[in-house]
Amino acid sequence: MIKIIDYKAGNAPSVMHAVRHLGYQAELSRCAQDLHNASRIILPGVGSAGATMQSLREMGMIEALEDRVLQGGTPFLGICVGMQILFEHSEEEDTQCLGWLPGRVVKFDTARLRVPQMGWNRVRFMDGTPEDYFYFVNSFHAIPADKSDIWGLSDYGGTFTAAVHRENIYGSQFHMEKSGEAGLMLLEKFLRGEGGTC
Repeated sequence: MIKIIDYKAGNAPSVMHAVRHLGYQAELSRCAQDLHNASRIILPGVGSAGATMQSLREMGMIEALEDRVLQGGTPFLGICVGMQILFEHSEEEDTQCLGWLPGRVVKFDTARLRVPQMGWNRVRFMDGTPEDYFYFVNSFHAIPADKSDIWGLSDYGGTFTAAVHRENIYGSQFHMEKSGEAGLMLLEKFLRGEGGTC
């Protein structure tokens, strides 16, 4: 069963709608026990890194996620803030994150750029996935320590990481569920467990 983590600041209903639109069954998860039969886990993201980590702690989700994803190999997709907290630290609220991927999350240069970045931006992928436009709403971006974790790149006042992948862990800074056909295509690849990156 596909599990979508529903926390206070998340975007779970929108992701649920997209998953069901693609013809898949999914359930919202609000506690650790909900993950016991997860075939795939999605962590949507709206809000701040600090609030997201606090919500996951209050829900008792962090150990359960580590058990399912890191130990059990369950495919995991983090979207927007859900991708950012995969790293070790975020400048947003000076937050210690999950640390599943080495690296940090920093703010865009507000002296040069309007933040948040909001709207459609082109993403080019490292695995042959066709370039396309995806929908972003972000003031922060990840800097992976291991460049091999980078799956997709975009540009906003300079190149930044738009998507990551390592083994069974995936992340997209853009909102797949709000990115039209291109976003739904990537989401379905993750849900189907196709070969290649997704």
